[in-house]
Amino acid sequence: MTHPHPLDNPVFGALTGIQVTFAVRSGNAVRYRPDVSPFCALPDSPGGPSAGDWADAAALTPAGEVALFIGPFAVPPESWQVVGGRDGVQLVATDLEAAPDPEAVPLGPADVPEMLALTELTKPGPFLPKTVELGGYLGIRREGRLVAMAGERLRPAGFAEISAVCTDPGARGQGFAARLTRAVAAGIAARGETPFLHAAADNVNAIRLYKALGFTHRRDVSFIAATPRAQ
Repeated sequence: MTHPHPLDNPVFGALTGIQVTFAVRSGNAVRYRPDVSPFCALPDSPGGPSAGDWADAAALTPAGEVALFIGPFAVPPESWQVVGGRDGVQLVATDLEAAPDPEAVPLGPADVPEMLALTELTKPGPFLPKTVELGGYLGIRREGRLVAMAGERLRPAGFAEISAVCTDPGARGQGFAARLTRAVAAGIAARGETPFLHAAADNVNAIRLYKALGFTHRRDVSFIAATPRAQ
């Protein structure tokens, strides 16, 4: 019997495994707490998610709220309205030299206002008031101001996703993204896990950087934002 790879359905694997404390579940559907992340997932099954699975996901998504799915596995049916999304890639560390950074400082709840401001400015992907609880966040400051950060998000078995890699436009060109990626990866490797990440397919500069750092393209994915249609 062939078992699915942990990265084939990473949200479901994370929320039914090591990140179960962040999970909200209804039947076969599971999602992060709404203040942590909008990601929602359905289980692997030979024919794909059933109508009942999607009904379970709808029960976790109040009217007007948007859930984020990773495709191509989870493509919402007609009972859902797709309101956004983009093509992406999934990359896995195969030759990455992970290393702590002397300037990288841990970020926590007290830093959230600055982290929210930086992610609002740079748009690295969903970052909510409690996303920091997922852990592993590091930042670099200049004159006391947070100018770059990165951290962890999905943690399916044996893997940890590097996420929210972003740099203030006024501080770019100094290698902060590469340094923080290596530093976050060092914490992941210390636990015996393998770093991976997702990037928008059209973010060619970021993908070029990650490949230069030692990440390898594993598969194409899609990010699908959807909300249940009113019944």
